[in-house]
Amino acid sequence: MPLTACRTFKSAAGVSPRSVLSSEMPSNVEIKARVSNATQLAERASQLSQSEGTVIRQQDTFFNCSTGRLKLRNLMDGRGQLIFYERPDCDGPKVSNYSISDTHRSRGTQRVKGEVRKERRLFLVGQTRVHLDTVEGLGHYMELEVVMREDQRPEEGEAIARSLMKELGVGDDSLVTGAYMDLLLEGQG
Repeated sequence: MPLTACRTFKSAAGVSPRSVLSSEMPSNVEIKARVSNATQLAERASQLSQSEGTVIRQQDTFFNCSTGRLKLRNLMDGRGQLIFYERPDCDGPKVSNYSISDTHRSRGTQRVKGEVRKERRLFLVGQTRVHLDTVEGLGHYMELEVVMREDQRPEEGEAIARSLMKELGVGDDSLVTGAYMDLLLEGQG
């Protein structure tokens, strides 16, 4: 994986690309879908996770990157994360390889692509992170992230995601490709 994709970020964020990118990145199987009834989905996710979920406010700043996606996540509490990920832009479950580095700096570079502001409600269902997101300028969305164990194949993660989609009442017609940043840039809000 070329390190040139993130080389210009080093001086602005104080993080070396080598600390962000590695040859052995963790992966998850992910889906993203529009949500027409956020209250109903939250109730279903709450039942499945046996929790009320955790509210997390985030601001993601996306950077132009020659491969994959690079974002700086401001967790709105003084902490931040530099996140690089690669995943195909297609409907349905897809493998996402990622690397996350904690940072205390949540601003600063000249190569900003745009920003995404959202409130995320996180539910944990088995090995899956269920995110119910309210995205400024876009509305309500759901993301499933099946965090893969080393001994699992992507097909197992896809089966888990599809099963959970069914339990949450999310149909294939609601699936979304790309990232929130892509949707905002395309004016789909």
